[in-house]
Amino acid sequence: MNTNNSVNSVLRIATLLLVLVWCFLIIKPFWIIAVWAIILAVALYPFYNWLVVKIGTERKKYGTLIYTLITVILMLIPTYFIVGSIFESINNVADQFSSNMLKIPSPNEKIKSWPLIGESLYKEWYMFSNNVENYFIAHRDQIMKYGGYLLSDVEGFLLTLVIFIISFFISITLMYNADIGYKASINLSQKLIGVQGKEVVLMSRDTIRSVVKGILLVAIIQAVLAFIGFEAIGLPFAGIFTFLVLVLATIQLPLVIIFIPAILIAFSNSEPVYAIIFTIYCLLLTLLNNVLTPIFLGKGLKTPMIIIFIGTLGGLALHGFTGLFIGPVILAVGYRLYEYWVSSTN
Repeated sequence: MNTNNSVNSVLRIATLLLVLVWCFLIIKPFWIIAVWAIILAVALYPFYNWLVVKIGTERKKYGTLIYTLITVILMLIPTYFIVGSIFESINNVADQFSSNMLKIPSPNEKIKSWPLIGESLYKEWYMFSNNVENYFIAHRDQIMKYGGYLLSDVEGFLLTLVIFIISFFISITLMYNADIGYKASINLSQKLIGVQGKEVVLMSRDTIRSVVKGILLVAIIQAVLAFIGFEAIGLPFAGIFTFLVLVLATIQLPLVIIFIPAILIAFSNSEPVYAIIFTIYCLLLTLLNNVLTPIFLGKGLKTPMIIIFIGTLGGLALHGFTGLFIGPVILAVGYRLYEYWVSSTN
């Protein structure tokens, strides 16, 4: 009798594992979209709920439609211009490669008049621009060959945009049915953890909102404002500079790494007055993080910045551009769950 029970138990466990593995393999191509949709739904729900309450919960469908229109407009306008600028820059470089007419910006004569560093900076910049241009032209075939890596990165960026768009619309459905999703997550957590399941769900929710608002949203705002400044000053490759600002802001590295070359180009190509205004604008953007982060974090981010840094780089390496945003959120939630587990008395 005991032998039969043991065999039955093994067969049940094996069947359950088979079904679970099979289900995982089926949803595997879509799990990044699902995770990103859940993150967006959790992070954006407070604004969505506020708008629905203002319009009237009895007209929830109209509130959802208005929310969708507002967020799509806010996302589409900057995305359209930034992506367009990136591809314009890439096309210009590709055309110059193919025609053996690569142009590296040379320094303006006005740089010589700068105090202390003017003469030396002009000389180094001039030599650099000429040498780099000659090198690129001499090795055009090899560079075009390895340019496939750049194209793959562009494809990854486009794939990220597609994933984000699909996830965004799925997140709207999740927010519309937020009560059902909340109850389901509580029930699942309590099945796995016990009576503390609800506390874990709430902690995970707060962590997601803190990281998205305090890190990712601030990075996006800084990138959009940087793009406006780059376009206003007529900076070459403004879209690429903007993308680098987004990456550095997400990783929490100093934006001056990107702004210094941008400012030098501005002083070389623009009138001194406009270049000075652009410099002040860039300096203000570097300080914007200190202003916006406390506002959006509210009670504060309880996750160390090293976790955000590792999550961003690890996510980028594992999932490409999508991981740049998903990585820090998932690792932050994992870290908070670890803290909770270690400090738990049960």
